[in-house]
Amino acid sequence: MSDYIIAIDQGTTSTRAIVFDHSGSIVSTGQLEHKQIFPKAGWVEHDPKEIWDNTREVIGQALSKANITRHNVKAVGITNQRETAVVWDRNTGEAVYNAIVWQDTRTQEIVDRFSADGGAERFKDIVGLPLSTYFSGTKIVWILENVEGAREKAEAGDLLFGTTDSWVTWNLTGGVDGGVHITDVTNASRTLFMDLETLEWRDDILEVFGVPKSMLPEIKSSSEVYGTVHTSSLLREVPVAGILGDQQAATFGQAAFDAGEAKNTYGTGNFLIFNTGTEIVKSQNGLLTTLGYKLGDEAPHYALEGSIAVTGSLVQWLRDNLGIISSAPEIEELAKTVDDNGGAYFVPAFSGLFAPYWRADARGALVGLTRYVNKGHIARAALEATAFQTKEVLDAVNADSGVPLTELKVDGGMIANNLLMQFQADILDVPVVRPVVAETTALGAAYAAGLAVGYWADLDELRANWQEDSRWEPQMEEAERARLYRNWKKAVTKTLDWVDEDVS
Repeated sequence: MSDYIIAIDQGTTSTRAIVFDHSGSIVSTGQLEHKQIFPKAGWVEHDPKEIWDNTREVIGQALSKANITRHNVKAVGITNQRETAVVWDRNTGEAVYNAIVWQDTRTQEIVDRFSADGGAERFKDIVGLPLSTYFSGTKIVWILENVEGAREKAEAGDLLFGTTDSWVTWNLTGGVDGGVHITDVTNASRTLFMDLETLEWRDDILEVFGVPKSMLPEIKSSSEVYGTVHTSSLLREVPVAGILGDQQAATFGQAAFDAGEAKNTYGTGNFLIFNTGTEIVKSQNGLLTTLGYKLGDEAPHYALEGSIAVTGSLVQWLRDNLGIISSAPEIEELAKTVDDNGGAYFVPAFSGLFAPYWRADARGALVGLTRYVNKGHIARAALEATAFQTKEVLDAVNADSGVPLTELKVDGGMIANNLLMQFQADILDVPVVRPVVAETTALGAAYAAGLAVGYWADLDELRANWQEDSRWEPQMEEAERARLYRNWKKAVTKTLDWVDEDVS
């Protein structure tokens, strides 16, 4: 029987295990959703125990569907929601609080406190990120300051922090029974604590935040053997050999290995990553500087990233909160019942605005409404919001890089929506390209793990696996493109300055 690589994709809404063969094709998938917990407005949490339980179960599902055992699996790769923070007790293995999700905005007061001395870009030259509720560093501070006994336990060396890659890896390799406490450079670059040049934790920044260094995982490359799966697992003794944060994993899965290559992922949010090679490029246009990947002892590759908080989750909101659709795919058919947006623009600033604005004071707005507008127009405006936000980010990438992108590789759940993909090509005025294997996030993690154990020889072998499935060419007149985008920009201004002392 053949050999395979298994990838664990610990995402915002679900956890999946996907078995890949040597061609990069999917053999089988196991998937379970986990609860989205909203204790207060702006608070978003997950149950870490549920995530770990689901991880174990989806591994079993994927192995069973493929009719294989651990003996057929050469390595495990892990990819994850990057900024979601878990803090747990190293002695009991239990989380001291729910995971605080990347979308959560409760830490704004902490951001303001640290911004008072030096502004929001206080550490940006070192870590590539502005101070924001988005990143995991402020979430650790919140837990230490608000969970009873957490500060004392952390100071005593009893608490561990990790993004969900670290949580899954620690449990997978044994937990309290010798679990490996690590993360990779891509996830470490999303904490606010890692020096982009040295790839090490910055003691001076940790001191400002009041976070004990003993909590933090050891920083590793994205592709090396970190340890083996514990004997209690179905995958016992299989090497855990690759970790990439979800957006970097998708870029790797798209075979965008070189400077100037890029991809855009359409998921809960949207994330455009532009590979800058071994050069650290500091954005002048509201983008993040982040790690792209690091393979073993090789030099790290860096990237510019445009992070958009709400895209696919806006479709979920229309389904779950308003009930105007009963399943996410229905939005395309509903949007097709109209010819245009009817003058309506939907700016989904539910968690403030991320790139390129970084405005925590923004909140969502649906503007341009008249009696003419119906639910079809609202569905269309929601899809168009994804494309408009992507254009804002791509404009920033083009300005920072000085080399305009000539086509956009796309992946993620929303790329099944042909109406959205055509509108995306139209509003960008560049072709949009979808690969045959759309699960590029899990594929990227599989590639990183497979390279580490010699399952794939090199990047050229991975490039050869990439195949184009569909391509959308721009068809819109320039005047119409400019009119729509101008109105979108006007709509964005209506969301700003909403949050003040009376509104949180």
